[in-house]
Amino acid sequence: MSTEKVSLETKSPFELRVDLGIAVPETDVRTALKSGDLGFLHSFTTGSAVDGPGMRVVAWTTGCQFRCLYCHNPDTWKMSNGIPVPLAAAIEQLRKYRHGLKVMGGGFTLSGGEPLMQDRFAVRLFGAAQEMGIHTALDTNGFLGSRLSDEELESIDLVLLCIKAWDPQIHKRLTGVDAGPALDFARRLAARKRPAWLRFVLVPGVTDREEDVAALAGFLAGLGNFEHIDVLPFHQMGRFKW
Repeated sequence: MSTEKVSLETKSPFELRVDLGIAVPETDVRTALKSGDLGFLHSFTTGSAVDGPGMRVVAWTTGCQFRCLYCHNPDTWKMSNGIPVPLAAAIEQLRKYRHGLKVMGGGFTLSGGEPLMQDRFAVRLFGAAQEMGIHTALDTNGFLGSRLSDEELESIDLVLLCIKAWDPQIHKRLTGVDAGPALDFARRLAARKRPAWLRFVLVPGVTDREEDVAALAGFLAGLGNFEHIDVLPFHQMGRFKW
């Protein structure tokens, strides 16, 4: 699939996109990840009302270390599926919407995939957005939160933290990785008094055990910085991708 024929902007993040960055040499990918000069994006949507406060512009990154059994965008797992986008081009894309976002009380959300797989690109893009007066939100599973310094956390106005499951065994079975780093990141956000929302997918028969939900609610209440809870209904809108 040629990137010249694929628009970065899309009406739906559920569009199937593969091999759009496969022509980028691995050495260039490594350099891009280290510098943040280049990002790999699945798509770019406008007018979202479910990815943070107000109306949002959302950039969906590729690359994710989780392998969620119910993932609706498995095409975002591989970095090479994304469109290679220079940082300057991403910033200019945001610039077009800065006035409208302010009027509508919205902002910019970086989602994925897992954005912190491309942490240098994310940090630099957030910094540019804040300089334009745009509210910034990071939608993350939290596993790679340690990649961000305390200073870099300040460039993120809101963290949308996706905790997949409270029970450690269920989390490992659902995602393939341990829950510990995500919970540590939640504690760190609380210690730094950084605003956060929880995003929790309620999967019938898996993540809906009453004792687990109660334990997660107690954990968040004890932190004191979680302002909002998004309980997301399980869906299979991306089932065709499997």
